[in-house]
Amino acid sequence: MKINSNFSGISLEGGLYDIFNKTLLLEQAGKKIIHKEIGKPDFDSPPAAKEAAKKALDEGFVHYTSMIGIPELRHAIAKKEKLSNGTVFDPDKEIIITAGACEAITCALIVLFEPGDEIIVPSPYFPVYYESAVMLGLNIVEFPLSIDNDFEIDTDNLRAAVTDRTRGIIINTPSNPTGKIISLESLNEVANIARQKDLIVISDETYDQFTFSGAHYSIRNLNDMQDRTIVINSASKTFSMTGWRIGYLIAPARYIPYLSKAHQSFSTCATSFAQKGAAVAFNDCQDFTKEMVKEFKARRDLLIDGLSKLEGIECNKPEGAFYLFPRISKLGISAVEFCDLLLDHGLAIAPGSAFGRSSADYVRMSYACSQEDLREAIDIIGRVIDKL
Repeated sequence: MKINSNFSGISLEGGLYDIFNKTLLLEQAGKKIIHKEIGKPDFDSPPAAKEAAKKALDEGFVHYTSMIGIPELRHAIAKKEKLSNGTVFDPDKEIIITAGACEAITCALIVLFEPGDEIIVPSPYFPVYYESAVMLGLNIVEFPLSIDNDFEIDTDNLRAAVTDRTRGIIINTPSNPTGKIISLESLNEVANIARQKDLIVISDETYDQFTFSGAHYSIRNLNDMQDRTIVINSASKTFSMTGWRIGYLIAPARYIPYLSKAHQSFSTCATSFAQKGAAVAFNDCQDFTKEMVKEFKARRDLLIDGLSKLEGIECNKPEGAFYLFPRISKLGISAVEFCDLLLDHGLAIAPGSAFGRSSADYVRMSYACSQEDLREAIDIIGRVIDKL
């Protein structure tokens, strides 16, 4: 049976979830694994959100909802976006609740672009951008970022990447995998290019609440950008609700009927009772998020301090999210080999090649695990480097 030829551009092994599944098999075999390969907060979801979901189940709220999401969740997100990011939109006409941010990204790609269109993405990037685009016959054009300038966007490189086939740009701030918050100056430059070249911007702001220094800005709020920006976000990281699968996209009203049609084809609607819980989270659980972010900042500092004492690892200080993306080229070993060695010692991290062609000399380390596990991880990395 023939497989869609678009999939020939996608590696079926070595991705983030392939690594995660490998660790699960090792754990099933009795091996202890410290998980630093996957972006999954190790906190429980907010109790109030869980109680609201239970209540919805008990009351029989188990059927289809409005395709764009229940009103109380859409309005709760509008309130959160205005207070946190200064983003103002009509919760009845400019938002869709999706089954996670990944679905929102894929809906945007399938509606706004034609096969053969080029989409520019700063590299490294979240792998779903590439995989979803390639499945749809779109062409991802990477332009590399470097730890040497703290992963800031070089707008000259961005401008040089634009061709007459370019139709869009994907940005992610704070970034997975680098933890970089794109500066307001760089966002303005990206916006200038988008306006001059008539490009759509997909702005993934999933980690907007995870900021340790500096400030998060949404490109949607810049002059004349509301009409050409799709904002992607979710409850997954903000409230440690990864398994609930509640995401959302904010878009100009004229796009919503088409995005809704794509969304219906993927999932019809986001899970009904999960939406009820998420509405409570967005309305009432900001303190939960603040405490979680405070702990992530402490973990970041612990990990950076430990890695700074190890020879051969170059690491910047991320401003947000919960990842480090150190360069390991001075170790004289490939990132894939380094990750395999660490996994042999019970530590799972991800090679940079999973995040783009320009990142073969990097690895990604999530610090969504306990401080005790982070200390053990640093010890394992030190022992492996000593053997090298």
